[in-house]
Amino acid sequence: MGKNSETLFERAKKVMPGGVNSPVRAFKSVGMTPRFIDKACGNKIYDIEGKEYLDYVGSWGPMILGHADPKVIAAVQKRVEKGLSFGACTELEVELAELICENIPHVEMIRMVNSGTEAVMSALRAARGYTKKNKIIKFEGCYHGHSDAMLVKAGSGAMTFGDPDSAGVTKGAAEDTLLARYNDLASVEALMKENKEDVACVIVEATAANMGVVPAAEGFLAGLRALCDKYGALLIFDEVITGFRLAFGGAAEYFGVTPDLVTYGKIIGGGMPVGAYGGRKEIMECVSPLGSVYQAGTLSGNPIAMTAGIETLKQLLADPGIYDRLNEMGAYLADGLRQSCGFTVNNIGSLACMFYTTEPVTDYESAQKSDTVRFSHVFSGLLDAGIYVAPSQYEAMFINSCFTRSELDYTIETYSKLINGVK
Repeated sequence: MGKNSETLFERAKKVMPGGVNSPVRAFKSVGMTPRFIDKACGNKIYDIEGKEYLDYVGSWGPMILGHADPKVIAAVQKRVEKGLSFGACTELEVELAELICENIPHVEMIRMVNSGTEAVMSALRAARGYTKKNKIIKFEGCYHGHSDAMLVKAGSGAMTFGDPDSAGVTKGAAEDTLLARYNDLASVEALMKENKEDVACVIVEATAANMGVVPAAEGFLAGLRALCDKYGALLIFDEVITGFRLAFGGAAEYFGVTPDLVTYGKIIGGGMPVGAYGGRKEIMECVSPLGSVYQAGTLSGNPIAMTAGIETLKQLLADPGIYDRLNEMGAYLADGLRQSCGFTVNNIGSLACMFYTTEPVTDYESAQKSDTVRFSHVFSGLLDAGIYVAPSQYEAMFINSCFTRSELDYTIETYSKLINGVK
């Protein structure tokens, strides 16, 4: 008998916590066995039993050109022959840094790391080192990786101090994290007034994509910029999801608001393990070895990830119409789902999310009103129909450049049949 996901998951649970290396992969919230993926190409993934799925996860966002892009694969294969990692400087890390800094005005200097979590952790430390202040403001429902200071519960009010949201995180590690309400500028200013001169920075997903897709309301990001300037805090955009996806310059370009620091994730490595943080030169010059803010990593800027990233970003730059096409497909999918299913569908660019509620979703509290039981039932039907979405209500659907109109139509029709009970 050939391999299947059920037997492989039983093996995995004996040697890995929950059988997975990242919690959402466990399919626990939908009460199912995860699919073990064998390969991918374009906008399709294939499990170990050979079943094909339309992939709306895309490795959680970075596969904007589709899986196994031929040019990216060829560049990586050629580079692999020279070795995998040196723990030393390479020309490639300089080339990728130049590619980003020369094309994104608000990134004057950048430091490569190995994940979005590491990028956020390092950016927060740089902000504290630069401002000589201790407290940070984040928003309910925004996810910034699993560093201690970011694992904070959603508070019941705008002035709630952070409590650890994970065992193993001390109260002290989270006590300098303050919680505001997404899309609510008054909650941010209240925290800044309450903490006077001790707020180092405000960190925000410029479009929230970890409580489902919740775009920033008109004027929200510009308002944060003004508040940070008024109270002497830095503004950090977490663009691990939105960077190079909403536009080449990410949400900062899309919304026309300039952050002081920005964090990026795996899209700058073509989907390989990578991250980066960058921004104003005088802030980044606080980072070791120039300054006293320490951060290091043996694999940071490794040549394989840099090669994949360079090829990916070059293709995005060479095709100025790609974002218009992606955004058009995202709007088409969202409009089709909204009209055929009757639920709230939030969309921005090539990101979309259906909430199983008819009420507007603008923040963490309203996102929680979605019917997660119904989501689980629909999720199961989508898998059966060969459509792979994230196994959580509170994640985005990602469209890549390989999708066709007919595939989007099939997705809309499948959702409609499952939700409206058409057999």
